[in-house]
Amino acid sequence: MIKVAVLRGGPSSEHDISLLTGANILEKLQREPYRPLDIFIDKEGVWHARGIPLSPDRALLDADVAINVLHGQYGEDGSVQRILDRIGIPYTGAGAYAAALSLNKPLSKEVLAKEGVRMPRHKVLKVSPDLEKEARDAFRSFSPPVIVKPASAGSSVGMTLAKTFEEFMEGVRKAFEHSSSVLVEEYIKGKEATAGVVEGLRGEKIYSLLPIEIVPPPKAAFFDREVKYNGETVERVPGNFSKEETAEIQRLAKLAHEALGQSGYSRSDFMVSPRGVYFLETNSAAGVGLTKESLLPKSLAAVGISYEEFLDHIIKYAIENKRRT
Repeated sequence: MIKVAVLRGGPSSEHDISLLTGANILEKLQREPYRPLDIFIDKEGVWHARGIPLSPDRALLDADVAINVLHGQYGEDGSVQRILDRIGIPYTGAGAYAAALSLNKPLSKEVLAKEGVRMPRHKVLKVSPDLEKEARDAFRSFSPPVIVKPASAGSSVGMTLAKTFEEFMEGVRKAFEHSSSVLVEEYIKGKEATAGVVEGLRGEKIYSLLPIEIVPPPKAAFFDREVKYNGETVERVPGNFSKEETAEIQRLAKLAHEALGQSGYSRSDFMVSPRGVYFLETNSAAGVGLTKESLLPKSLAAVGISYEEFLDHIIKYAIENKRRT
């Protein structure tokens, strides 16, 4: 019997989505050879097992392995990974440093720029007495519309597509609610794509899943938080991409996974325009949604891999690859 702790909830703005992901996994683990353990972390960061508040050490006392699906801050920024490393329990996904790196969009862009990866132009805004002037200078350096988002958050939290300076400043204020710095990014018009990779799957070091084309409903300006989870977005697997575009998306998803030191699995987002494929960001394993509406399960199904098979694989992989970076 393998006792699997499913870490869900957490103090980030993605608490509710993490609960859904965790609930789905707990349901799928109701079978041999597993005994699922529901580890709920509340919005204050307090751990609970069997409904009782406990220290992380005591909450995980009976666990053989942990599945970390704490989306956003705390679960993706290295905090939980350091706790799990101290306890000495194997867990899914990236280690502390690699998790923090992928969540920090400006830093991950620096790493991938050295690899020659094409990305939208960007600027970073931080809290300062001259913020409005710096924001105005940043806005003028782009041709609107412009993307504004937290520098360290996922699930399209706090993201804005701004056409005017007033919309831009509102977007900056909203983004600062979720992160201590804000990423201002060139808007790339084209097809939205996402592509997952899984280590050790089907005998490959890094197995590339088929890229998904994301088509938001006409009323949505982009793939924002609302349309991401309300079921209105069309997700085509495989996407309507040329062979060359598909190959480049898969190459970049693998490259980002390795360059950012990810482990187990990850999913990277792209824009595909007539000018080429632009890398946007990589979601570490903790931030990859595994709800019934999530993208990775759909791309797994497209290549004949069931949700249960995927869980079997990542649990086994975590146990066999306990060492982290």
